[in-house]
Amino acid sequence: MSQSSQTASIGPHRVGAGQKLLLIAGPCVIESAEHCLRLAERIAAVAGRLGLSYVFKASFDKANRSSIHSDRGPGLEEGLAVLHRVREAVGVPVLSDVHEPGQAEAAGQVLDCLQVPAFLCRQTDLIVACARHGRGVNIKKGQFLAPEKMALAVEKCREAGNANVLLTERGASFGYERLVSDMTGLEVMRRFAPVIFDATHSVQYPGGAGMTTPGRREFVPVLTRAATAAGIDGLFIEVHDDPPRARSDAATVWPLDRLEELLTPCVRIREALGAGDKTGTVGGAGENDKSGKSAVGR
Repeated sequence: MSQSSQTASIGPHRVGAGQKLLLIAGPCVIESAEHCLRLAERIAAVAGRLGLSYVFKASFDKANRSSIHSDRGPGLEEGLAVLHRVREAVGVPVLSDVHEPGQAEAAGQVLDCLQVPAFLCRQTDLIVACARHGRGVNIKKGQFLAPEKMALAVEKCREAGNANVLLTERGASFGYERLVSDMTGLEVMRRFAPVIFDATHSVQYPGGAGMTTPGRREFVPVLTRAATAAGIDGLFIEVHDDPPRARSDAATVWPLDRLEELLTPCVRIREALGAGDKTGTVGGAGENDKSGKSAVGR
């Protein structure tokens, strides 16, 4: 198993070799403040029981939806207000997508981690704008790029003065309307920065249903286990308490009531490999207390 050449800070969490497994999880898009608060509290409780570091994820704007008629979310101002509320009420770091350089200033005042979407991972101005705020930056690897090319994305972030960068794998294009996950690519990218595996987007069939994106949720468990065995530093999982009614990615979001069932084997695999912080064990409270609230602020 490879060793990451770097660690990164996301709010109170350290991510990388020798650290606890990071969980980035939440709904695909912000549906309401109450919904985000409810999911954040319940996911944080799961993470606490399993000894995982946890970052809440929800998008304030899904600018890359298949159809112009798709629900994009509440937008920058309202969405950041919701994420700020989640951060303060639940006590967990928060992450969201940033699609334009002009959004980075406001996002950097609220988010613990600014995420660069996969389709935009070569946009220099966007990466630099996100990096300049000093928060964590999670760059998702484009479905069209070889893993080796992500070294250049990391370099852009670090040249802008920010070493708190993560790389996320979310599948590679394989013909039309199909993604495949290359486990060797995870090891390649860990040479450049800590690596997160996005299990729910990796099972999508982009464009396969015309105006919406279908997928095969049943393959999420095998991919999470395989990626953990490959030595990743964290998992990215979109979660919903009522998947059929999710406003985005309904075919692939993971059911909230099955999240602990999904993650427990990953924790066991990581323990068997001897990876990560030894306190990150099943049944341990880790950095979250039993209520799921983090004891550490920004």
